Amino acid sequence: MNTERLKIFAAKNGIFLALIVLIAVFSILRPNFFSFANGQSILLQAAELGLIAIPAAFLIMSGTIDLSVGSVASVAAITGGLTMSGTGSTLLGFAVAIGTGVVAGALNGFLVAYLRLNSFVVTLGALSVWGGLALLLSDGRTIPRAELPEAFRAIGTLKLGPVPIQIVALLIVIALGWYVLNHTTFGKSVKAIGGNERAARLMGVNVQRSRFLLFVATGGFAALAGLFLSAKVQSANPNIGSGLELEVLTVVLLGGVAFEGGVGRISGVVAGLLFFRVLRAGLVFMQASPFLQTILVGATLIVAVALDSSIQRMIRSSWARLGRKAVAEDPSERQAAPAG
Repeated sequence: MNTERLKIFAAKNGIFLALIVLIAVFSILRPNFFSFANGQSILLQAAELGLIAIPAAFLIMSGTIDLSVGSVASVAAITGGLTMSGTGSTLLGFAVAIGTGVVAGALNGFLVAYLRLNSFVVTLGALSVWGGLALLLSDGRTIPRAELPEAFRAIGTLKLGPVPIQIVALLIVIALGWYVLNHTTFGKSVKAIGGNERAARLMGVNVQRSRFLLFVATGGFAALAGLFLSAKVQSANPNIGSGLELEVLTVVLLGGVAFEGGVGRISGVVAGLLFFRVLRAGLVFMQASPFLQTILVGATLIVAVALDSSIQRMIRSSWARLGRKAVAEDPSERQAAPAG
């Protein structure tokens, strides 16, 4: 493997090495950190974040972004909680909550995909809209455990065999995301749109519909994450999704999804998710201040953005040098190359 290809490989897979190093460091500092119980705990804490990060990664690959996912999770938790509190039906509560998320995603998608408004501005505004609606509907209060059906509360501790239901859901979403991205026309069109929207249109890709569907899916999964969080803490809080948007963005960028779109892998997003949660868990083990952990979220996002920019430049530069080398070494390529 020559130097340029080695650089490309390292740039694309650095997060996996960083994850291994991070686990090794915390395991040395705290010998009981590397255990099955702690590993399951980390996965459980990563579940809701991962449910949003996978569809959000598709959005970013397509060249758009959704900053309202945390607020959508909150308003879905509240609409679902109020429905369950009033009717006693867990199923109806789930339907209303997921419907809320889908509607929120559809509205965001319509404004961005069909009215061609800037996704950053639209979803930044939506973050306040959905967050405010959650507070308005709940009158700023938490829906307590006693008002939620026993069947819903049981979801917080439900297991399939030894595996918590949240982890099962995360694994299903990861597998589904991997399959769609790598083995369907829709998945390939997502990268095509983010890489070159004009070329994607010329290839027959329905850019507007694709982006609209991605927003709908992201809203729906954000709502599911809000429900799982509520079941986990046994109450529905109007601020339960606060800060999730920054964590999702951090995970996706750490996972190697290019902020400018067109580049990304589900395996990278999973590695970014695990890195982020292992880091948080390690700080808890080290008894770090919660305020320090909050600072760390912002700092990690800044580092992720900086790395994303640097890595994409390095990859493009390495591929360009490989192309020039191929032309220089192959006489037929050299003759075919345009003059000047």
